[in-house]
Amino acid sequence: MDPELHADRAALADTVRRFAESEIAPHVQAWDDAGEFPRALYTRAAALGLLGLGYPEALGGTPASYALKLPAWIALARHGKSGGVLASLFSHNIGLPPVVLHASDDVRQEVVPAVLRGEKIAALAITEPDGGSDVAALRTTARRDGDHYVLNGEKTFITSGMRADWITVAVRTGEGRGASGISMLLVPGDSPGLTRTRLTKMGWWCSDTATLHFDNVRVPARYLLGEEGAGFRMVMGNFNGERIGLAAGALGFAQACLDEALAWSRERKTFGAALIEHQAVRHKLVDMQMRIASTEAWLEAVSAEGDALESADHINAPEWVAQVCMLKNHATQTMQFCADQAVQILGGMGFMRGTVSERVYREVKVMMIGGGTEEIMKELAARQLDWL
Repeated sequence: MDPELHADRAALADTVRRFAESEIAPHVQAWDDAGEFPRALYTRAAALGLLGLGYPEALGGTPASYALKLPAWIALARHGKSGGVLASLFSHNIGLPPVVLHASDDVRQEVVPAVLRGEKIAALAITEPDGGSDVAALRTTARRDGDHYVLNGEKTFITSGMRADWITVAVRTGEGRGASGISMLLVPGDSPGLTRTRLTKMGWWCSDTATLHFDNVRVPARYLLGEEGAGFRMVMGNFNGERIGLAAGALGFAQACLDEALAWSRERKTFGAALIEHQAVRHKLVDMQMRIASTEAWLEAVSAEGDALESADHINAPEWVAQVCMLKNHATQTMQFCADQAVQILGGMGFMRGTVSERVYREVKVMMIGGGTEEIMKELAARQLDWL
């Protein structure tokens, strides 16, 4: 690795670690109990440049490769210790890319800088109550009416859904069913006819998750992203970045579980000896480290290839997309294994609210489902590898 890049990565990771340890980790339990975290956290993260990492400088961001973003994502998970905080604090990372890539210059300037300053919150709305992973079957409609689109339908499981100021919504503008009639529309959060219902969850308690209801919501036509009918490709392309981010977060949470389990095994004494002196416990810790190391190596390799493909304008190369899908599964399985082993090592304490391992144990399932279920990832990988 280039020495300058290595130094930049180390400096960024250290900055993020200090931010996570001081601004996030001490408050996570209270935020979980409250069901949300303060909006002020957005501006504090923005002040460090974390919200703008990877976005164009002209829009208030800091351009960054996967190689540079990875240490930040991993450190936020490892030291912030809350998937709920990361999910909502960085929901713009799935909501804004279609805006950056496909909106008009005026709309980009209207929307993106304020989000990157932490003043506004952006979200992505794809999933519907009846659709799940089948994006091509979505039913939310957007009918053109003069200079506006009129939206009707529902979206569910929307991260930052309760307080998002801008929502990037997948809608059906064409006739019939299937991928060809899908478009992407940016919806202001204060639009009349838009209502929201808070959802309660197994994990990510401090992340506001909602079902969105669109009842004749009128949206200016200038908020159409790209052309009508081009939405399905936007959705599919957007998933790659989301899945790499999920893999990086899963790695960080797996490391957090190992950190807690290792510290506990050194402090906790049973039968006259520290837990780590028992071979069975040491072997569990080694098993965790093995999976963490393999995930870290694979993540670095896939990200490096992604940076190379992006510079060559081949970011959706099928073999790379397959690697991203398989990596996402591997990383979240690593997180699941490490959470399970950490709870086992902590014993009764691992079942108690307030431990990292208990929280990660509850949160791992949404990481395995979000961005594409394990089954969808396997099928997509097989198809991208042309095995069918």
